[in-house]
Amino acid sequence: MTASSAAPVQVDIAALIDNSRVGPLQIRMFVLCALCLIIDGFDVQSMGYVAPAVLPDLGMPRTAMANILAAANVGLLVGSLLFTAAADKLGRRPVLIGSTLFFGVMTLLTARATSAEQLMVLRFIAGVGMGSLVPNATALIGEYSPRRLRITLMMTITVGFTAGAALGGFVAAWLIPQFGWRAVFYFGGTVPLVIAGLMFFWLPESLQFLVLKQRRLDRLGEWLKLIDPTTPTGPGVRYVGREQNKEGAPFVHLLREGRATGTVTLWIVYFMNLLVLYFLAGWLPTLITDAGYTTSQAALVSAALQVGGTLGTLAFAWIIAKRGFISTLTVCFLVASVSIAAIASSSVLLLAPLLTLVVFIAGWCIVGGQPGLNALAATYYPTAMRSTGVGWCLGIGRIGGIVGPYLGGRVAGTTMILIVAIAALVEAGAMFSLRRVITPQGTRR
Repeated sequence: MTASSAAPVQVDIAALIDNSRVGPLQIRMFVLCALCLIIDGFDVQSMGYVAPAVLPDLGMPRTAMANILAAANVGLLVGSLLFTAAADKLGRRPVLIGSTLFFGVMTLLTARATSAEQLMVLRFIAGVGMGSLVPNATALIGEYSPRRLRITLMMTITVGFTAGAALGGFVAAWLIPQFGWRAVFYFGGTVPLVIAGLMFFWLPESLQFLVLKQRRLDRLGEWLKLIDPTTPTGPGVRYVGREQNKEGAPFVHLLREGRATGTVTLWIVYFMNLLVLYFLAGWLPTLITDAGYTTSQAALVSAALQVGGTLGTLAFAWIIAKRGFISTLTVCFLVASVSIAAIASSSVLLLAPLLTLVVFIAGWCIVGGQPGLNALAATYYPTAMRSTGVGWCLGIGRIGGIVGPYLGGRVAGTTMILIVAIAALVEAGAMFSLRRVITPQGTRR
């Protein structure tokens, strides 16, 4: 029923979503975000899978591949810091659509590269587009999820990134022997163009963002009707939220109002986790090939990292909902440290089933723990700075993602594996220290 101007009605957007059932609009948005994250994970990981084929084809030394992997993460860093702040000003929807189109085109151009220099430039530019996808999709999922399901839905849907990275291993193992490494990038560039088209027609904007900014209130009413058909709409309705708009740069507010300690500690955890993750994702296929495996075998064994991460995320979504973020992720990263150290053992490297198992466990903890960190950050920061908060966590983490692959090309394989095992141990300690400033549910104490 449309509200009359003589009888003003106030609609609390956050309360309406918290008390709603998951309806068609939310399901549509969740599916689109999941697809976006799947292809994002595929493209971020793709260079690691094709590296063993690219090196001999273009006659590149390993140091050149280290530079390419690092350049992609520099692009992800820039995208995380710039476009997530833009999303807190312009909206999640336009940034997600624009970024997906952009990195799709850049990935198609990557397939045409003929030198290490071209690959490095193109992967950097593509990374700028990809850098904003995870924080914005995570924020949007959280803002459309009922409170009772928020953590579970954020982690379950953002597992799409990990699933896409795992899919990359199987696609690479199939495409490279038949069509060459360039086919992986043709695939990875075409799919996001299709997804961007679907998002243009069907992806809604964050309702809490529209209320906070007092924009597009006509569309807000239409989208609310799809969540709850009984919601009053019209000129006599006032839409309200529980948060106030923050003026100025969203980044500044990350360190204000008692958030400084939690923010900086989260940055340390993200830095260590992405250092470990991107070293393993970027260099594991090459290290396995060095141990005597074929390129296809190395891609399949390396895919166990992402398969473990996919299953680990689903498990952690349930465990965190029961036990909380801090204790679950602390134990997770401790186990990761032990499993990563085991990869350095020659006896493990030479036994394919044992190597696959150890890689699977490392992926379960490190890759599977990352969506948990994203959900934690999205829960910790309010709407006005949510994309910026998650984006800066990922941006600082990307610095670790640059350091890991870069050192991987310059430090002996087994020594570097032990270094990243220590990084996972430091990460566990930082995660445990967050208990002083963040509740088990991820909110500020």
